[in-house]
Amino acid sequence: MENALLELKEKMKLVYAGYGSYLVVLFKFLLALVVFEEINGILPYVEVLDQLFVVLLAALICSIMPWNLMVFCGMGLIVGQCYGVGIEVAGFALALMVIMVILYLRFTPQDALVMLLTPVAFAFGVPCLIPIGYGLTKTPSSAISASFGVILYYFMELVSGNASAMIGADKEGKIQNLKFLADGLMQNQEMMITIIVFVTVLVIVHVVRRLEVEYAWNIAILVGGMVYMLVMAAGGIFLEAPIPAIPLVAGTIVSVIVGEILEFFLFHVDYKRTERLQFEDDEYYYYVKAVPKITGAKKSREYKMEETPVYPDVIREQEGE
Repeated sequence: MENALLELKEKMKLVYAGYGSYLVVLFKFLLALVVFEEINGILPYVEVLDQLFVVLLAALICSIMPWNLMVFCGMGLIVGQCYGVGIEVAGFALALMVIMVILYLRFTPQDALVMLLTPVAFAFGVPCLIPIGYGLTKTPSSAISASFGVILYYFMELVSGNASAMIGADKEGKIQNLKFLADGLMQNQEMMITIIVFVTVLVIVHVVRRLEVEYAWNIAILVGGMVYMLVMAAGGIFLEAPIPAIPLVAGTIVSVIVGEILEFFLFHVDYKRTERLQFEDDEYYYYVKAVPKITGAKKSREYKMEETPVYPDVIREQEGE
């Protein structure tokens, strides 16, 4: 089974080497399509923005443009859908986006995509996948963008759950809506605990997977999943808000499985063939631990060239010449 997976991995590498640019465009298109559809699913208040043609056109443009354009398009879509609830809601959303953009451009511009992936992960019931995945592949600074993603998700849920009460508000009602949105975010203890869980799990996974121990990535994935479940459950007890156990466990298990798939493709090594080497020069001793990667490449056959026999008669003829 493992050999078949390794061969599949090598074939996928060859395919990506030959068609990588086209695959990246296709992946960006599909990802943008999923992100925009999920945003419209949570905030379906402007019919024009929810049309399939508009979503496909935006996804197509994002597929051939830099990654950050997808982030700005997603934020613009959120603001546009909030406008369907009320201009004050759209203004609040725009101010929130501007603050996030200013902060993420300052600290983590390379991790902007996680701001949109986090709400999508919540929508699919696998929020644990974000801190585990980014803890394995990125740095602890990614926790900032992940935290912004959590805030975006809870903001959209706040608007979606109270849209009927906010639509059609008068001047005084618009002011009350702004106050309601600000209080809804600032006093949302569940959101605060989720941010703490995300940051904690992401940092723990990153630290553990960098340890010089065998199976560090696998340990990091399992520890991250366990910490996520325990802290979320503890947060639910603290808030006296029951957290559904089955979705929590199921989402964490799926996240751990996806993390193991990432480990297989990004850091699959054979600890049984670990070698420890020692070098020295005039000033230092060097101790090196070498762990070979596991690949599905087949061993090449070695062919031995047979020497052409030289007979004595031929040697005498050559010497006579």
